[in-house]
Amino acid sequence: MKINIIKSMFLLVLFSLSSCEDYLDKAPESNLTVDEVFKDFDHAQGFVEEMYAMLVYKANCGGKLDFLHGDDGWMNEWWYQSRQFDNGRLSTCWATSVGFFFNGWNSANNFDTTHRPGVWDGSLMGIRKANLVIENIDKMVDATIEERSVLLGQAYFFRALFHFEIMQYWGRFPYIDKVLTDDYNLVRPDTYKETALKVDEDFQRAADLLPIDWDNEPFGQKTLGDNKGRATKGAAYAFKGKNLLVAASPLMKGTTNTYDYDKELCEEAVKAFAEVLKLDEQGVYDLVPFDRYEEVFWKVPTARSLPGSTESIFINSGGNFWAVSVNLAATLADAQYTSNSNCISPTHNFIHNNFGMANGLSIKDDLSGEHGVPTYNNSKPFEGRDPRFYKWIIIDGDKLSDKTLTGADAKHMYAQLYNGGTHRTYSGSHTGYLFKKYFPTYATKWDANRFAESTPMWIKMRLTDVYLMYAEALLAARESPVVQSGVTGLSNDLSALDVINMMRDRAWESQDVPAVPNSIVADYQKFMDELRRERSVEMCFEIHRWLDIRRWVIAHLPEQRIKTALDFDKDHTIFTESVLKDRVCEYPQHYWLPFSPDQTQMYEGFPQNPGW
Repeated sequence: MKINIIKSMFLLVLFSLSSCEDYLDKAPESNLTVDEVFKDFDHAQGFVEEMYAMLVYKANCGGKLDFLHGDDGWMNEWWYQSRQFDNGRLSTCWATSVGFFFNGWNSANNFDTTHRPGVWDGSLMGIRKANLVIENIDKMVDATIEERSVLLGQAYFFRALFHFEIMQYWGRFPYIDKVLTDDYNLVRPDTYKETALKVDEDFQRAADLLPIDWDNEPFGQKTLGDNKGRATKGAAYAFKGKNLLVAASPLMKGTTNTYDYDKELCEEAVKAFAEVLKLDEQGVYDLVPFDRYEEVFWKVPTARSLPGSTESIFINSGGNFWAVSVNLAATLADAQYTSNSNCISPTHNFIHNNFGMANGLSIKDDLSGEHGVPTYNNSKPFEGRDPRFYKWIIIDGDKLSDKTLTGADAKHMYAQLYNGGTHRTYSGSHTGYLFKKYFPTYATKWDANRFAESTPMWIKMRLTDVYLMYAEALLAARESPVVQSGVTGLSNDLSALDVINMMRDRAWESQDVPAVPNSIVADYQKFMDELRRERSVEMCFEIHRWLDIRRWVIAHLPEQRIKTALDFDKDHTIFTESVLKDRVCEYPQHYWLPFSPDQTQMYEGFPQNPGW
């Protein structure tokens, strides 16, 4: 995120250990006193700025671009964190410079996102900084009401978000609402919900204080045009809803029944998401048409500007645009045409189980024969698929470069993903597929100059995500796909079925849009499965999957546990599925990351997660 406002006036003290005590009770080093920092808006906002960088950019953190930990991706290097997670070694989350959980770097001011703190250490640093702002806001006697409000709104937003970041991976965690300076005991709450409700209160405070658009505010004029990544009212409501939906989900509720949600929390989540949908109706946000969907992820009007288009709700700091773009895009493609040594390829099991057919059915439902003559052909698995399959997945024969390649390079013009093909190698695809969600086909090492025209980037919160979470919360609360929310002030009050139809209307571009069969609509559990499949397709490879399959308590089931590849010959005469890994995933041990031993041994009242 490019922000030109005053640089942070504080530098974080360097820490070397990983327990929360190390990050929460130390004062930051500074050449300025607290009174000087909070003497005016520019200095105070400079202090707040660092919280944006403390929020981990998960697609490019820790020096290893290995950000898919669910059933959706396969990393070519055996020692990468996701491969270790496949072996049940979740304790590698504490390995320095491996992934985005804890990477050993201490300075959030580093322009290179790979050298910033991870989720654990960065979140704890951020919580302390947010509390410093909240406790010292009254020192700003000369600030306007609007300036005080936006500073305080950002502090509440980040305090809530940093807690949520920790909780979605480690589970129950105490809510820290003051600057800790003396001896203290942080006791884990009895339930996930207890802290989630405190997170919810802070997100609501933030929503009440933050502007809808910084560009329309006096304090935003200094960075006019560069405010896209800032915390706003819409972002606060979006994360408020997500926090409540996650807390309501089966895992966090404490049940193994994947369809059993906390209905009360789901109702509150619906109300929060509805506030974002109202902003959509007002023109603040808008779903991007299918023929321009690339704009959300990489296609932008000017060189190195932020992507996201009208769907963007919150983009946290990407730091060095050039490095982020090159690294993210290259890691999702064959090393031979990106000059990168690592490659994540999408798994066949994820694609087969979620990307359905042009008739709107999952492959399983299509083959059942219950909804007409099956259209899926095992000998022609690439034909007749959901339009989004072709939008985001590179299949055998797809064009890889817009530039005409000749001589020895000619083999890289089109994907050769069959067994023994040019791009079915150790440095390329292991599964028979490659990504293109973040990757312009012209961004190759043969046409590097054109890469400056695009900035591939991971979006932390976007409008499609909000619609799908709204539908899930509404369905879980009412157990009916056709019931609307009834939220006051929402002009276009959608049911869960309406949301699916809207997503499909976009993907099929309003022509022959397939309807969800009545037999699925009439069955709450079947429709929940269909809604989850819709989410899996729309939000694929956007770092939501591992949380989703855990909160739904399905990560240990064979369909999600076993990673596979699609094997086939050059002439497409034989297609077979092979097992890459039967992941070690047992409930409940592998549903939560373990805390570091020094954290759980610090004092009584902070027990380790089960199985660790």
